[in-house]
Amino acid sequence: MELDGKTALVTGGGQGIGRGIVDCFLAEGAQVAVVQRRPLDPGLASHPAVAGIQADLSDPSAAPDAVRRVVDRFGGLDLLVNNAGIMFERSVSEIRPEEWELMIALNLQAPLFLAQAALPHMRESGGGSIINIGSIEGFAANPGHAAYCASKAGIHGLTKALALDLGEDNIRCNAIAPGWITSELSDNYLEAQPDPQAARAALHGLHPVGRLGNPEDVGHLAVYLASDRASFLTGEVIVLDGGRTAKLPLPF
Repeated sequence: MELDGKTALVTGGGQGIGRGIVDCFLAEGAQVAVVQRRPLDPGLASHPAVAGIQADLSDPSAAPDAVRRVVDRFGGLDLLVNNAGIMFERSVSEIRPEEWELMIALNLQAPLFLAQAALPHMRESGGGSIINIGSIEGFAANPGHAAYCASKAGIHGLTKALALDLGEDNIRCNAIAPGWITSELSDNYLEAQPDPQAARAALHGLHPVGRLGNPEDVGHLAVYLASDRASFLTGEVIVLDGGRTAKLPLPF
């Protein structure tokens, strides 16, 4: 198995994209610590290779404590997946300072300080892999997403900086920039449209592959980036969007 004997820390791994990554890591033999604010669901919490760690990652002091608890449980740390984050829609004229600060704290600050806390343990094990979850909105924007886009563009830049600074320690850092990935939240959004069936068909039409992404699509790519097969790959932001951003829009 690709990740046999590896220990991973995945933030926000209890649902959505994070859950897809956790499930794929487990299937490939990794031990996984899921760090998030909420407790894990019983099915995941009872898995013998899973540790649930509750933490508020908007507080920078939570990062070293979370990493310490992972190492105490599993004896080391090889892989870090910075997936946890938030998204809200707010026009530029309406964004409040405390909203901006929370967005940056969770989406951009926490990944940096988790990487910092993980560094000595990855050095001790001879190297590691850091995977940041960015977004196609780090390259382009939707209305009302100024804070979110800024945080994801920051993650893409941070990924390259970490790859440069940590390469001498045999620690690689790459990012995945997903497009539309199905989730309970996205399904509810589509169902709330005046014509959900038409909205879903139009959305599918934006993707050359003819479908939306799912969390396991991200998980499979994360497994590759975490594995030794990607040992020459670092500093990259890989767009995973079914070809959506490769397709030029037509006015008809």
